[in-house]
Amino acid sequence: MNCEADKVIYMDNNATTRIAPEVVDAMMPFLTDCYGNPSSMYNFGGQVGKVITKARGQVAKLLGAEDSEVIFTSCGTESDSTAILSALQAFPEKRHIVTTRVEHPAVKNLCENLDRLTGHKHRVTRLQVESDGTLDMARYEEALADDTAIVSVMWANNETGVIFPVEKMAAMAKERGILFHTDAVQAVGKIPINLGELDIDFLSLSGHKLHAPKGVGVLCVKRGTPFVPFLAGGHQEEGRRGGTENVASIVGLGKACELAGEKMEEENSRVKKMRDRLEEGLLASVPKSMLNGHKTDRLPNTTNVSFEFVEGEAILLHMNLYNICASSGSACTSGSLEPSHVLRAMGVPFTAAHGSIRFSLSIYNTDAEVDFVLEKMPPIIAELRKMSPFWKAE
Repeated sequence: MNCEADKVIYMDNNATTRIAPEVVDAMMPFLTDCYGNPSSMYNFGGQVGKVITKARGQVAKLLGAEDSEVIFTSCGTESDSTAILSALQAFPEKRHIVTTRVEHPAVKNLCENLDRLTGHKHRVTRLQVESDGTLDMARYEEALADDTAIVSVMWANNETGVIFPVEKMAAMAKERGILFHTDAVQAVGKIPINLGELDIDFLSLSGHKLHAPKGVGVLCVKRGTPFVPFLAGGHQEEGRRGGTENVASIVGLGKACELAGEKMEEENSRVKKMRDRLEEGLLASVPKSMLNGHKTDRLPNTTNVSFEFVEGEAILLHMNLYNICASSGSACTSGSLEPSHVLRAMGVPFTAAHGSIRFSLSIYNTDAEVDFVLEKMPPIIAELRKMSPFWKAE
């Protein structure tokens, strides 16, 4: 297999990120010589356990959390499931969940399948969003009920980058004695987070979204929060998540969190400037194009642009001819010809929702890459529109 990353213009970082070279270097000893089981009594394994402790501290520092609040998991999806199912088991008399219509499939599909998974009857309130992807806080307040077990709202949307006011939402939930979970997979490393000052009970993150490897994540559980493990097994993670630790990836995640803290200013300045230039250039050079999502209340790296009267899949195929990588929606929903559930919830017109492309940048992108995309995209859209009966009718 030939994966020559240096020949690819990669703008799909909300799907996954390249592993930072410093992260690879940190991981290598634990993929080669230091292979001991961290639960072992002898030094060869026990010394490995110490690096997990170090990584836990690195993650906690980025989140503004206590070290003991960090639980290592396999991914963001596991962390989401653990938080929601834990709340339902901790409060079996409460059978109500509040979430949104634009959540990642990790939360969306879990809520849809709760009856099968838990054997209980639950009701789920899915909050509608405005046309710019933001939430109506009055609707949120009305949704909170005496039997609400947990609120699960993503910190930042994976498709549009729109940021939700989870700090305020968590405080409102706490006033009602309701647990609050946020899927912060897209937010961690891009915007400042200080859990020590917030009423967030559960926070999920995934390593491969911030330049760590795939297959490792975190569920941060605030001290004192009722908790029921999702994976019962050995004593790992202080009995909160069974299974032998994925040491190399945990070390990599710790290093990635350290780097994210150091590079967050760059994420919010240079990366944002590239994103803005790409976005403004596309909207100016391609007629009948529109931005999906709030103009300012969003992640610094993400733009979602719709090109009316063409299909997103066709756009991506033509972009692929130039080795430009982007997405027509969440990587977890690609392969479907249906418009994104996020854009449908926002009321994006059908002719535009089908032609939406998400560009998500990282610190590894360059101005030259932005120039190349701005050069190639207008003729791609123009060529596809020549073949579109809708465009001819227009």
